Amino acid sequence: MSADFSTERPLFGGAIVSTFPLRFQDVSNVRQVPDHQEVFVDPSRDESLIFELLDFKHDVGDNGSAVWFLQDLATEQDAEGSMVIEQSGVIEAPGLCYGNIPTVATTAVGQMAISKGRQGREAQNIVRVYLANLRLKGVGTDVLISAYEPIVINPLSESASSVGSGLATPASHSGYIPMPEVFKLAVSSFKVCDWSLFGAPA
Repeated sequence: MSADFSTERPLFGGAIVSTFPLRFQDVSNVRQVPDHQEVFVDPSRDESLIFELLDFKHDVGDNGSAVWFLQDLATEQDAEGSMVIEQSGVIEAPGLCYGNIPTVATTAVGQMAISKGRQGREAQNIVRVYLANLRLKGVGTDVLISAYEPIVINPLSESASSVGSGLATPASHSGYIPMPEVFKLAVSSFKVCDWSLFGAPA
């Protein structure tokens, strides 16, 4: 039995909720992330969960949208060796409809080498990234839920001082819920409580 207790967490002032383990701490204020992002981190494992609200990208098709955003993320973070491991087809998310306009979702899993903060390429860690794109078409918003799981920690990375360098210890070996399951739980439990967050009538 895992001691990795999960509970429903408020996001964006409680306008959205999602369920994931309590070990993930909200660092949005500490890191001064943009208003459209909320970041949760487990510093003991260097794992993170990020919720992001973006203007709807009309030039990106539903099929493969998660892969598009994953590749965009890799470019943004100056990642090396980026590759897509798997992707899902388009699925409808009936619980997230607004104004009878269906919301669709796609997911993708990738692997890439990225460095933390301002550290250079010589300090890159190899991470697996799980990404879901929930397309809230009724309110013109692309929601990204991304989960980062370290695979190899570079000895020069600032992560090495808190989690050690080399191959990351699998979550299950430490009694924690593995990141793929954390990600699935966060995505499947994602719920909008107040649509006025998106400028829509409540």
